[in-house]
Amino acid sequence: MGTWNSRGLRGSTLEEMVNRTNEWYLERGLALMQKIPTPITPVKMDKEHRQITLAYFDQRSTIDYIGAVQGIPICFDAKECVAQTFPLQNIHDHQVAFMEAFEKQQGIAFVLIYYSSKDILYYMRFAELKVFWDRAKNGGRKSVRFDELDPRFFMKLMRGCYVPYLDAVNLDLELREELDKE
Repeated sequence: MGTWNSRGLRGSTLEEMVNRTNEWYLERGLALMQKIPTPITPVKMDKEHRQITLAYFDQRSTIDYIGAVQGIPICFDAKECVAQTFPLQNIHDHQVAFMEAFEKQQGIAFVLIYYSSKDILYYMRFAELKVFWDRAKNGGRKSVRFDELDPRFFMKLMRGCYVPYLDAVNLDLELREELDKE
């Protein structure tokens, strides 16, 4: 079991940007997305400040966000990456299993990756993640190189803090429709 405070603020920048984006999408009636909290069991409390200082995760969380975009079920995880390569160890078996089951129910699952050193975002479709995941599970490379990514799914932050993932969802849907026609 991991401790609640062992990872500090890692990922908080992207999470804050996604939360702002989701509020913006909600205000415009474009999407309804909800952050899924990770259940914790407090171990130590600072009673004076009424804060949890140490806790354990009750269970493994599935994904970070779930909701609907114009009637389409959506789920995604948000990850930050400093290096040129994205380590697949940042994604867990149970998350891949959840996203796969979600897609089988006609939903759209993806991972948003924020390359903080480049200040660029990437929308990794579940189908793409699965290729890299299976490669790693079969003894291949355990990370994804930046140059392996599909250039159509790179995104720039809007106004410095909004994540335009609905544009990528739209492109994802278009590609799925093309595949269905074949």
